[in-house]
Formats: sequence, C-alpha cells, structure tokens
Amino acid sequence: MNTAELVDRGASIADRLTTTQTPPPWQLVVVTAVAALVLVGYGPLWRVTRNVVTIAHEGGHAFVALLTGRRLNSITLHSDTSGLTVSSGKPYGLGMILTAMAGYPAPPLLGLGFAALLATERITLMLWTTLLLLAAVLIKIRNFYGLFSVLVVGGAVFAVSWFGDDTWQAAFAFLSAWFLLFAGLRPVIEMQRGRRRRWRNPADVDSDADQLARLTHLPAILWVLFFAAIAVGALVVGGGLLLSDATGACIPVVSGPCPAAP
Repeated sequence: MNTAELVDRGASIADRLTTTQTPPPWQLVVVTAVAALVLVGYGPLWRVTRNVVTIAHEGGHAFVALLTGRRLNSITLHSDTSGLTVSSGKPYGLGMILTAMAGYPAPPLLGLGFAALLATERITLMLWTTLLLLAAVLIKIRNFYGLFSVLVVGGAVFAVSWFGDDTWQAAFAFLSAWFLLFAGLRPVIEMQRGRRRRWRNPADVDSDADQLARLTHLPAILWVLFFAAIAVGALVVGGGLLLSDATGACIPVVSGPCPAAP
C-alpha cells in the first residue's frame, strides 16, 4: 500500500467515524451471538478469550481510579488470566470503594456501550473506540505478558478496521459486543466458586467482593449478587438492542411499548 492509498484509507475511516454504516443482515447478528456464546461457554476457548475480559476488568479499575482522583500506578496482566491494578490514595473512602467496585461490571457495561453504538449503525466508531481504550490501558501496562495481550487484541481490532470490508467489520464488531455481554456473568460465578473453595481459610479470600466487604462492612455475597445483577441486566438490554435493530422486532425492554397489531 503506497502513501496515496494510505491517505485515502485514513480519510475513508475518518469519514466513517462520523457517519453510519449499513446494518448487517440479521443472520450475521445471530451467528455472531452463537459464536460468542461458544467462546464463553467452551472451557478450552474460554481460557484464552478470558484474557480479553481481564483487560476490560483491569481497565475498569484503572478508569474509575483516575475518575475518583486516585493516582494510577500500574496494570499487570498474567497468563492465568488474573490481573492487578495498583493505584495510590486513601485505602478507604468512596474513591477506594468505587475503584474496587469497577472491575467486574466493566466488561458487561462495555459490551452494553458497544451494543448501543452498533444499534445506531456506528460500526467503525465502535471499533476505533475499542482501539482508543486499549491504547489507554497500554500506557499503564507494566509486564511483558500484559503488553503482549493488549497488543494482540489491539492488532486484531486494527487489522479488521483498517483492512476488512464492511461484512468483516460488522462480524467482528458484533462478535465483540456479544462476547462482552455473555462474558460478564461467568467471571462472577467463577469468583464465587473460588470464594467457596477458600472459605476454610478466610485469610486467603481476597476477591473484589471481599475487599468491598471490608471497605463497606456489607456481606461479600451482596457484592457478588450486585455484580451478577449488572451482568444479567447488561446482557438483557444489550442483547435486546442488537436483536431489535437487526431483526426489526419490537423488544419492550429496549424499544418501549410495542404498537398494537392491526
């Protein structure tokens, strides 16, 4: 690709960022939903794709830490799909509570945001928003595996958005939105299972829910249920947005009251 082609491609993407794209056929929306469900539900694939959820999870901690005035020090991502976000500030109070609270809701809420963009045919904007968010996370990554993970995901998004045609871009965008929506609940379930296995030694229980329990003096199980409720709610609303736009069906939870049949 020569310089002139690069300029033309860049101008085309810049124009598409401010305009809408043709919505994909409903079959593509359904197929990507099924594919995303497989990526979340099938264990061997989940062990790989869960890295994407970890990036979103730690990004949620980091974003809220900055939003509440805390100093963001580092983000690390590990090969076992765990992660750690370190910020400086008071080890108590509202800022710390909101920062600890932000991890598990981040993937499903991000999926909901993507669904809202796709429901308005903003496919290119959704893809480049993803690149911007990944770049923001990359700045604070402090280990090699984390750097590798974010660059691989970002490279895939860039390749599709730069080289892919409309069909490939739509397929990738809808798959990403569905994946984040479906993936919101499984980490919460896994966290609770891990908490149950470690109950015999409470000192070893240090999930986000347990940290919030110490900060707020509310039972950890309430925070687990809170995370689960957000994940389910985002899936219902986000899935409704994606399906109603693609199929033209009226889904009351997102479309409001449906008109009466003639």
